[in-house]
Amino acid sequence: MTRELLDDALAPLLRLLPNLDPHDVPACERRLSALDLSALEVALREGHAEGWLTPREGGGVRFGRLARAGPETGGFSIDVVDMAGPARGPAGLAAHTHVTGEFDLCLPLEGTPAFDGRRDRWVVFPPGSRHVPTVTNGRMLIAYFVKDGAIRFE
Repeated sequence: MTRELLDDALAPLLRLLPNLDPHDVPACERRLSALDLSALEVALREGHAEGWLTPREGGGVRFGRLARAGPETGGFSIDVVDMAGPARGPAGLAAHTHVTGEFDLCLPLEGTPAFDGRRDRWVVFPPGSRHVPTVTNGRMLIAYFVKDGAIRFE
């Protein structure tokens, strides 16, 4: 898997995300679930398996930054984590607030994992929401898309 192929697979999602209103979580999750992102899923899984997508590790959590927020990403930062449950948050990170909301693409890797108690492919957090990312009952690869990279860690 190459970075160029991953960027190509991200393109349909990055065209949609700026048009979604994270205040309306159900509508966002419906629209995101309707996208055919099979190429993106393959690209994320392969990039992770090859090690370049999630090159860092801390506290048993693998993670990496795919992109900073910028024009080429529609203004979204993109981070990826591999968490096995029970696990809470990427290494060194705890509770945080989603200043502008957060769109999470959740891909099961092992078992029947849940992200913050949900087994959905997409989990959307509205602006102002707060949580500690938690995976239970397995292992999950999660891609986080955050407008302007606006997260406030507490």
